[in-house]
Amino acid sequence: MIRILKETPNLTPEEIVEKTNLSIDQIRRGIEWLKLKNLAVVLESEKSFASLGKNGLASIEVGLPERKLVNLIGGQPMAFDELRKKLLDEINIAIANAKRNDWITIQKEESSSMVSLKKKPEQTSEEKLISFIGQNKVPLDQIKDQSALESLKKRPDYIIIETIKSKTVSLTDEAKVIDVDSIGSGAIDVTADAPVVFAARTHPLKDVINEIRETFVSLGFTEILGNLAQPSFWNFDALFTPQDHPAREMQDTFYIKGKTAEKFATPEQISQVSQSHKNGWKYDWNVDAAKKMVLRTHTTCVTIKYLAENKPEDARVFSLGRVFRNEKVSYKHLVEFNQVEGIVVGKNVSLRDLMGIQKEFYRKMGLYKIKFWPTFFPYTEPSLQTMVYNEKLDKWVELFGMGIFRPEVTKPFGITRPVLAWGGGIERIAMLKYGLDDVREFYNNNLGWLRNASKCQ
Repeated sequence: MIRILKETPNLTPEEIVEKTNLSIDQIRRGIEWLKLKNLAVVLESEKSFASLGKNGLASIEVGLPERKLVNLIGGQPMAFDELRKKLLDEINIAIANAKRNDWITIQKEESSSMVSLKKKPEQTSEEKLISFIGQNKVPLDQIKDQSALESLKKRPDYIIIETIKSKTVSLTDEAKVIDVDSIGSGAIDVTADAPVVFAARTHPLKDVINEIRETFVSLGFTEILGNLAQPSFWNFDALFTPQDHPAREMQDTFYIKGKTAEKFATPEQISQVSQSHKNGWKYDWNVDAAKKMVLRTHTTCVTIKYLAENKPEDARVFSLGRVFRNEKVSYKHLVEFNQVEGIVVGKNVSLRDLMGIQKEFYRKMGLYKIKFWPTFFPYTEPSLQTMVYNEKLDKWVELFGMGIFRPEVTKPFGITRPVLAWGGGIERIAMLKYGLDDVREFYNNNLGWLRNASKCQ
């Protein structure tokens, strides 16, 4: 553009397009860039043009109404009524203009008025202007007879005035000395591709979390919330996990040093849980061990506390959030991860209902190849393990554990109806959906993968 404007200043954008073979959008962007750098001056101007309207174009062939009139009476006078039949709705304007030009005389008689030619008419200024304009658009500054123009403008659809805005571009003195052929000139290719911008987006794992939440809500469940730090009572004891269970050792659980919970449950709840442990596990339950604060190892602690406080006859709730395990980090284990867990309370709910809920959940998540097999969990009986086939690993992988809460879990809190329960890690579902074989990939901050991971899985 700079080279073209050096050779030919004061060009319009359209003229620059013709000379450079660039698109009009590229030229407009280039002009704005040059203006921003004070390398170009853009002058805007308006120019008005006159052209003939529908009636004006017709008058080129048949003449103005007054010219039609004098052509009719050129040979002999004619009655006004006869002229009206020939000129129709143009009769009045024809008579008025012909009289103004002193072309005709009107003589009144008994039956009708007679119109006769007074003198041979010459070409009027309006007719000359119509001939001058013809089929073209003529700049107003080229029309010398402004009175004729104003006269025609008063006639309907004879003259059309159009105003066109235009821009001309020229270089500033600073731009004129730029050597665009020099590599070190600092010239910029305004047609080059813009730098790639990666728009902000949610993390793929967060997308899966939101999808799971939406799926359970669509199945009629309500989300419940709980604290990340929990008393051992709700994290272990309320779920009938004995106090000498390996999962409660420091090598498996994060205990909060120097922190204990004093009012973590009602005296009745503590007494009932204590008695349940004494009867079931045959040991003396220690309330001090139940007071120790831990980072929750699962979200089931939120659920059991909800059951103890609300004692629902019927319920469909789930809890979703972060949990913590003191484990060695590997391709399938993390110290901190996300878990979802849910329960269904009802009079006649069964293990078959639980399997149906799980199958529907996995189907909505796009996982279809699943199976269940018996297993053991401390606080459910019977218990099942969900297995989902991982195409990339070419093997079955464990996902949600599930079962029916044991009476030792529910009866201490006054829950008499069956409680279906399940839970599992969200990262493992996300691995299946994104085809990953290492759970750590979600936390490696690999920008290449994060930017290209599909939003829809």
